[in-house]
Amino acid sequence: MANIGLVSVTNNQVILRDYVSGFPKESDLYIAPTTVDLRVPPGSMAVLVKNLYLSCDPFSRIRMEKPDPSSPASVARAYSIGKPISGYGVAKAIDSDHPNYKNGDLLWGRVGWEEYSVITPTPSSHFKIHHTDVPLSFYTGLLGIPGLTAYVGFYEICSPKKGETVFVSAASGAVGQLVGQFAKLAGCYVVGSASSKEKVDLLKTKFGYDDAFNYKEERDLSAALKRCFPEGIDIYFENVGGKMLDAVLENMRTHGRIAACGMISQYNLKEPEGVHNLASIVYKRIRVQGFAAVEFFDKYSKFLDFVLPYVREGKITYVEDIAQGLEKGPSALIGLFHGKNVGKQLVEVARE
Repeated sequence: MANIGLVSVTNNQVILRDYVSGFPKESDLYIAPTTVDLRVPPGSMAVLVKNLYLSCDPFSRIRMEKPDPSSPASVARAYSIGKPISGYGVAKAIDSDHPNYKNGDLLWGRVGWEEYSVITPTPSSHFKIHHTDVPLSFYTGLLGIPGLTAYVGFYEICSPKKGETVFVSAASGAVGQLVGQFAKLAGCYVVGSASSKEKVDLLKTKFGYDDAFNYKEERDLSAALKRCFPEGIDIYFENVGGKMLDAVLENMRTHGRIAACGMISQYNLKEPEGVHNLASIVYKRIRVQGFAAVEFFDKYSKFLDFVLPYVREGKITYVEDIAQGLEKGPSALIGLFHGKNVGKQLVEVARE
């Protein structure tokens, strides 16, 4: 229970200053104080939570755009100017009027970018944390949306077979670092691309990638892929889009599969880049499928049963880049779009 002697406390929030066009800047976000009651109204089914960790996700960039109903990105509900942004986080229940949550329970799910949030939990937006023998921060990444994304995209959509070749772009990020490890567990040959020598070394020494390259140092991406995959690519886990997707299509094998998870290279462009090798999809009978982890929450228990034993045995590892304090939230989030993070970027708001 919170300190009942207090009616309300200060609640610092990360606020969107204005809608964003092009690359976002730290100044597009600012910290502002408000207050929050430490008790939720009886009969509200609400839960007051103290946020412990917030997940920095590239998807947030899409929600910073001015709402445009005609845009395909409109499926992502835009943030409101002058209001706190939101996303996924790990939190502790402080005061609960919900039958499924009691004070002190830990959960992960949708919360505001603030010190305290009032939520109304649903089975598709919040999940009680039962396994606390692993770091709680893992529920923003390895055991949260990024982990489920890697699992669903690789196993459910790409259906890997032993001996197949796998390419992962943005391979050292929150999702990519796991896809590579899943590929090795499945007996595949896996190569990743990243944006720095440090990240390339991490892929090969920490995550078990068979090979990796810095795409910024490659003048010809198609040639780089041909060098790594002389016989072609069976599975591509797509995180970036643009020129990399074009090069991959040229190097896919017949009946290859592409799981389209994200396209971070396109989020900040006013005019999206075109893709020129789409005919390869027809000629090589390639299957391309976009997906979102939120449509696969029914697989979450299965995912945990699969991944937790590997985590506990040290057979799956996870690298986090943790910014300390809510005030570091804007720089941590914006840094994603400049490749500043190494591993899963998150913000530690408070310790349990």
